[in-house]
Amino acid sequence: MLDRVLELLGPAVQVTGREPVYLDATLGLGGHAEAMLEAHPRLRLVGLDRDTTALERSARRLARFGDRARLEHAVYDELPDVLERLGVPRVDAVLFDLGVSSPQLDEAERGFAYSYDAPLDMRMDRTQSLTAADVVNGYPPAELARILREYGEERFAQRIAAAIVRERERAPLDSTRRLADLVRTSIPAATRRTGGNPAKRTFQALRIEVNGELDTWRRALPAALAALPVGGRIVVLSYHSLEDRITKQVLAAQAADTTPPELPVTLPEHRPRFRLLTRGAELPSDEETTTNPRAGSVRLRAAERLREAR
Repeated sequence: MLDRVLELLGPAVQVTGREPVYLDATLGLGGHAEAMLEAHPRLRLVGLDRDTTALERSARRLARFGDRARLEHAVYDELPDVLERLGVPRVDAVLFDLGVSSPQLDEAERGFAYSYDAPLDMRMDRTQSLTAADVVNGYPPAELARILREYGEERFAQRIAAAIVRERERAPLDSTRRLADLVRTSIPAATRRTGGNPAKRTFQALRIEVNGELDTWRRALPAALAALPVGGRIVVLSYHSLEDRITKQVLAAQAADTTPPELPVTLPEHRPRFRLLTRGAELPSDEETTTNPRAGSVRLRAAERLREAR
């Protein structure tokens, strides 16, 4: 949804008297960042990513912009510390493109995809220690079931967790194929016939746990909103309902009038701090999902700051 992202963030960086700042909190390969820098010649970029491989690739892609682009190895909930260290008190536009990136899925050795046989890794930041193999081989059965149920919205979480425990007692689970095959045989045959690969929800749940994605997002979104000045804008691209639900709730709370209902007029200190720029979550076009099937699950939400918090 590149064109829509540019359309939504563009007005926020049309500032006068100083150079506007764009925070790409999930830089990836730098496609959105490159487009923003090209569209706005005065724009300065702060780009974050936890994946060192992605940072190396985006650094090559954005090298032609020189010191207009500052790239940092950081998880997006660390953005307040990064901005303070860089001496950037406010940013005018923020983008979060959440979830796993295409290169991470396509590089078999990263262990994100059930379509390849690879080590059970799933770390977005390969400098961290916890891997998916650590989770499936070390977590207690009840905790495994909770992760599958909550993070994967898996109906058969209990059955899959029990099968994992039985299997790991024979030998440690260390490959994506063994895990995918185990999940497939753990759920009813009728369920396997529809809904795509039956391992999808389990792999999503493990990835979220390994990378702490939801807890990180709960910290990062309010921090990003706090960094925006009046007129600043944020765009969030989510790829599953758990991320999108958090985004919806936080933005809705910021866009609400909190004046007590018994009062006849809106109190200035209770007016909405933000306005929503989308009606609900926007979906990709049919054309985009045809050319990029992985975009099919994306949900876009955006907001603009109306007043400072008091």
